[in-house]
Amino acid sequence: MTAHTKPPIPQAQIPNDLDAYWMPFTPNKRFKAEPRFVDRAEGMYYFTPDGRKLLDGASGLWCVSAGHCHPRIVEAIQRQAGELGYATNFNMGHPKAFEFASRLASLLPGDIDHVFFTNSGSESADTALKIALAYHRARGNSSKTRLIGREKGYHGVGFGGISVGGIVSNRKQFGTLLAGVDHLPHTHDLARNAFSRGQPEHGAELADALEGLVALHDASTIAAVIVEPVAGSAGVLPPPKGYLERLRAICDKHDILLIFDEVITGFGRLGASFAGEKFGVLPDIMGMAKGLTNASVPMGAVGVRGHVYDTLMGDEDLGVELFHGYTYSGHPLACAAGLATLDVYRDEGLFERSAELSPLFEDLIHSLKDARHVIDVRNMGLMAGVEMASRPGAPGARGQEVFKRMYDLGVLGRVTGDTIAFSPAFIAQPAQLETMVAAARQAMSEVD
Repeated sequence: MTAHTKPPIPQAQIPNDLDAYWMPFTPNKRFKAEPRFVDRAEGMYYFTPDGRKLLDGASGLWCVSAGHCHPRIVEAIQRQAGELGYATNFNMGHPKAFEFASRLASLLPGDIDHVFFTNSGSESADTALKIALAYHRARGNSSKTRLIGREKGYHGVGFGGISVGGIVSNRKQFGTLLAGVDHLPHTHDLARNAFSRGQPEHGAELADALEGLVALHDASTIAAVIVEPVAGSAGVLPPPKGYLERLRAICDKHDILLIFDEVITGFGRLGASFAGEKFGVLPDIMGMAKGLTNASVPMGAVGVRGHVYDTLMGDEDLGVELFHGYTYSGHPLACAAGLATLDVYRDEGLFERSAELSPLFEDLIHSLKDARHVIDVRNMGLMAGVEMASRPGAPGARGQEVFKRMYDLGVLGRVTGDTIAFSPAFIAQPAQLETMVAAARQAMSEVD
């Protein structure tokens, strides 16, 4: 066995039937021909069934920010499971849902002070869009139904999210999607902004495309604009300097709600509690998930500013104010996990640690500028994308091969097209960040 050969998983440790599970966002035939399994995790590492140790450079899927299997979070889930495994929040309630909403609201920026619980980032995006439509209708502006997303945007996989999203492969199989949706241009500009550290200098004017959409559709028809403050699944695209500020000003001018999808950027990923705080731009509605519970129990949330909530509550008691919700909204186990997660973030100073690690992370990531195939490096906080040139006629192939080679070397990144993305947990040690980047460099050097 050579140093570059991955040891096989013992046959006895591979599940008997791989075919039954239809895997998400995965080339199923390829995976099942050469499976990659993990069966436990701790801190910064996954472990395979045969005992291999994998440094997790992606914190799961942008989400395990406090490290895997944090004992305080595990204990909180175990205790809650023995006390109350499920309770509906339809016309009923359990204390932890209210406690968690209050704790979370106190952490959110500005006057975002009310929380609606969902079960995922996808549900948070769809919920945010529905709240925006309901808000305008409650104000008597029933013509405001148009939703504006952005090219290269990712807002989950519900029909609302993929309609306002702008990643072609996520949309093309599913027909015309929601009507009345339009898109802003993306901000990815290699010619002017390649190898930017943090926010690119050029591109604030791209926000002015919203004025063009207003001229085309009229402001009286536009309900909301939804963007990721830093686009994640498109390969980590930080906003150009001044871009979000201009978007906010145009929305204010035309009575359009601004929605931030903070599923990835929330909970310290950028070295601040949320991107709205980091950039000094306050949205009207904010979607969250991932780091909300350290990904230990599925959960999402939508935060809204007081004026949005108060409008939907109205002055009279007319019954249900928003006909929307999920069986598992505010699930007891998720609330217990979320409360413990907030405690860990606070007590271990993990948002501050994210900010402290960011300059070193930036230097290490940008050291890949001269690595083979690399055409751009982008970063913000503890998230980064290293983009490689695509092979002619085979976009994404090089990215998949580098991802697999990094796995062989014992490091997990996140592959999106021909970009390798990194989002390490906030507990990462400098030597672990160095190992992560060294594995990427070696993998890129070995892949044609």
